[in-house]
This record gives sequence, structure tokens and C-alpha cells, in this order.
Amino acid sequence: MRLSGLLQGFRRAALPAALMLGLASCGGGSGGGGGNSGGGGPPPTPAPTISDAEAAKFLTQATFGPTDAEIEAVKTQGYSAYINAQIALQSSSHQTYVENRLAQIRLTNPTANLSANQFYESFWLYGATGQAQLRERMKFALSQIFVISMNDSNIDVRGAASYYDMLGANAFGNYRTLLEQVSLHPMMGIYLTHLANQREDPSTGRSPDENYAREVMQLMSIGVFELNNDGTLRRDGQGNPIPTYTANDISQLAKVFTGFSWYHPNPTNNTFFGGNRNADAVVRPMIVYPQYHSITAKTFLGVTIPAGTNDAAGDLRIALDAIFNHANVPPFICKQLIQRLVTSNPSPGYVGRCSAAFINNGSGTRGDLAAVVRTILLDAEARDINSASSATFGKIREPIVRMTNWMRAFGATSVSGNYLLNSTSGNTSLGQSALASPSVFNFYRPGYVPPNTRAGAQNLTVPEFQIVDEVTVAGYANTMQTAIGTGIGTGADVRSAYTREVAVASDANALADRMNRMLLYGQMSSTLRARIVESVNSVAVPASTGTNQAAIDAALLNRARLAVYMTMVSPEYLVQR
Repeated sequence: MRLSGLLQGFRRAALPAALMLGLASCGGGSGGGGGNSGGGGPPPTPAPTISDAEAAKFLTQATFGPTDAEIEAVKTQGYSAYINAQIALQSSSHQTYVENRLAQIRLTNPTANLSANQFYESFWLYGATGQAQLRERMKFALSQIFVISMNDSNIDVRGAASYYDMLGANAFGNYRTLLEQVSLHPMMGIYLTHLANQREDPSTGRSPDENYAREVMQLMSIGVFELNNDGTLRRDGQGNPIPTYTANDISQLAKVFTGFSWYHPNPTNNTFFGGNRNADAVVRPMIVYPQYHSITAKTFLGVTIPAGTNDAAGDLRIALDAIFNHANVPPFICKQLIQRLVTSNPSPGYVGRCSAAFINNGSGTRGDLAAVVRTILLDAEARDINSASSATFGKIREPIVRMTNWMRAFGATSVSGNYLLNSTSGNTSLGQSALASPSVFNFYRPGYVPPNTRAGAQNLTVPEFQIVDEVTVAGYANTMQTAIGTGIGTGADVRSAYTREVAVASDANALADRMNRMLLYGQMSSTLRARIVESVNSVAVPASTGTNQAAIDAALLNRARLAVYMTMVSPEYLVQR
């Protein structure tokens, strides 16, 4: 397909597109619940049967992509039980991986140091093969809200791996704990420049660095304007949005984030500024250096910390509690998580139900991310198998998710065992790499509305479209052609044999069915099916002569690769509905 036709098709499908939310009532989704079991009551209602398509759609939202085994697991366990089992699983450690890889590399190059490539290896390895798939998907989503980026040369790779582990460890914990661990992680301290932040000094005119104080509110908690619990804007009497904070709130909050710097068992003025660096300082939380912490009064978000005390940990606790309890946090965080997992334009009802779970998990606890994720994935809007027919439901699949989807769906494995797929950030590649966003605003803004499009005319947000243009569309198509055809990474390290696809490739319709199951959860259009069948049938399979099995095998493999490629570059696949 020519580039112009591919891009035109992409825009046609993605923009008006399949982004609408049904207005279904609040619900927990099918397959997860049991019924009453008390004596004398009605018999328990059997859990609804989950189809292959419904299971695959659920896994598209909850994991880095369906596999045959996971589809069967969801059908057997039901949605809720599957989620519970996933929450109980822990991710493998990226920090441990990069440390082990460094030791391995130094066996042949004693002076070698880590590069971002070792983190990317761990990302692809665990994204493609990790059993804790919901946690893997959640920590990637969280990394796009609580952003650090290895594009900043000051970010240490081991520290970045530790930061990613921290996001994973808190993926189903409490948001308040996550917010504190993010605030104290040295990589966030470096990236948003509050590590070694000093208190104000009137004699020199020095003021505390305001970077983190601003971004923790704007991007990680409450946003710029006040929201209702359903994510809609609150407005004043003149109809204007109401700001959530002022410039004074930023400057006052910045004083809280002073006096925190590198971990050291014996802290001194020297270690505050990074001298005599402890080996674990890049992976351990920042510690307090009281002599550098502001002791003046601090007033922000309606809270005042009186002057005269020098309790940095206490000030931090007060500040983070104030942020955590702000009314904006539930809708602000919920909407972004829904966008990352399910749909770019969630209905107010959907956001409101998620916010309610954030406010109270059913046991009186605020900020329970496990309850939030359950609500997002079990909501009737997420589970509606017919949402593909809606005009505004869905999202563009992130490029990274497309690649891991390919690896998982078709059993791609690493020849080396290390998934040697390095940066994919270039616009001639995927235009995206984990922990490598171009700025603190992530790869794309959650409220991005593409101009001069039908989505823009309808004021629909399409975040991922911010990195879509003629070059990135061609880059993705070319990258996937290589990956699907011969493998990807150093020495084509990651490749698939397409065993299950080759097994049915003699029947073009069966091969199209296979694509529909693994990539489109039963939503393939008759038009795409016809194109795939026609193209597959154009690859002739020689009749067996008893001596030409290699030629037969090659033809079947080419058929399988062609079907995968045609599906993965189709607008129907690029838009997750």
C-alpha cells in the first residue's frame, strides 16, 4: 500500500472514529462475580459465558496483548478472578536485570557501563513474556503520568530501572504512597530538579526551585482547572474554568521540597551536593538534610505550615496529604488511566464511576489503585463488545503496545534471550520508547485535539495522534515489515516462527480468522477480510511432489507473514475500539 493511501486510511478510521462511549449503566462487567449462596435463597446466577472475542478485547486493554493461553485463562476464570490473580503477581525487577546485564557485559569489557539499551531490553523482555501482565501495563501507563526520561543525560540507567520498578510495585497500592515515593525518588529529583534544592536566601535573592512543585500539581495530581468528579470542568459564574492553583501556591509549595538530596549513610554538606556519592544513591529514596530545608511559613492549597519548625519529612507529609485529598485527584488520575487502557474520550459517567472507586474502594479507603483499575476494566463501557460501532469510542494503539502485541500474539522469542531491541524513539521507527518521552509532558498530552480533522471538529481528544504524521506512519509500516518478515533488534534477535499461523495458512479464510482472534478481537470487517484472503491466495502453495517440502513451507510462512502485516498496518488494527 502506498504511504499516502495508508495515512489517509489511518486518519479516516482513527479520527472521527471509533472513539465513542456508550452510555451504559455502571456495572462490574461479566464473568467475575458469584451469586448468593445462603440457604433458602435463590440459586446463584451462573457467571456469563465469555467469548473468545470478549476475552481478547479485555486482554487488549489489560495487558500488552492477548495470547491463546491468556484468552483461555480469562474465559475460565472470569474477568474479576483474572484481575485478582494478576494483582497478586509481582513483576520481575528491571533494576536486577540491568545489574546482571552489566556484570555479563563486563566479562568481556571490564570498563563497560550501562546504557539505556539495557533498560529497553528489560522492558521488551517483561512486556512480551512477563506473567504479571496487568502490572506491566499499569506501570507503563503510570510512567506516562509520573514522567522521567532517559533523554535527560543526567538520568542514571540503573536509577531509571529502579524508578520503573517503583511504579510497578505501587501499581495496585495506594496513590498517596505512590505520590510520596515518586517525590523522593532521586531520578525524579534529578529530572524535575528538586534534588539538592536549597531553602530561600533573602541576602542573595535565592528562591527554591519551583519545577517539581509546579509539575506535581499540574501533571501528577490535580491538573490546571477544577473538575467535577465526572471529569467535566467546573466553571465560575461567568462560565470560565476555575484554576486549581496560583503562582503563589507553586512558590510556597516549592519551599516544602527543599533539603532533600542523595542518600548517604553519613550525610554531609558534601554529599548533599553529590560529593562522595554512595553506590546506591541512585536507587534509594532521597534523605533530609535539615540545614537546607526552608523554615519559613508555607501556605498552599488552603493549608499553612507555620514558620519555625525544621521538620522536612513532616512538611512533606502535610503537603502530599493536601494534594492527595484535593477533589481534583480522582477524576484527573482516573481519566488518564482510562485513556491509557481503554478509550481516549471516556464518558462523564465512566470517569465518575472510576472517581467514586478512587474516593472510596468500598471499605472507606481513598486512593486504592487496585479498586480504580478493577473499575476501569470491569465497567460496562469497557466491556461492551459492540463499542466498535460507536463513533467516538476507542483509542489509537500506542506504537510500543503494537510491538509487544506482535511479540505476544505470535510467540516471538529472543535468540539471545535478552531482547536486543534498542531505542525505537526515531520517527522512522516507532516514535516511542519506554522512559524516553521528549519532555515531562509525555509523548502526547492527554487533552490533545488534532487540528483540521473530523475529531478536532467534534472536540475529541486523540492523545496518541500527536506523534502521528506521514513519517511516523511510514516508519511504523517499515519497522513492522522488517519485524514480521525477518525479525527485529540486533541481528534480528526477536523473531517469530508463526507456528500456529503456518499450520492454517493453506486456508486463507482460516488465516484471516486467526488474525481476527489475535489482533482484532472478532471485529474484523468484511472488507479487510476480503483483502487479506485475496492477498494470501495470491501466494501460491506448490503441490507436494514428495521432494519440495521446503518450498511448501516457505510459501506457507510467507502467507502467514503477509496476513500479520496486512492486519497490523490496517486502520482497523491501529485504532483500538
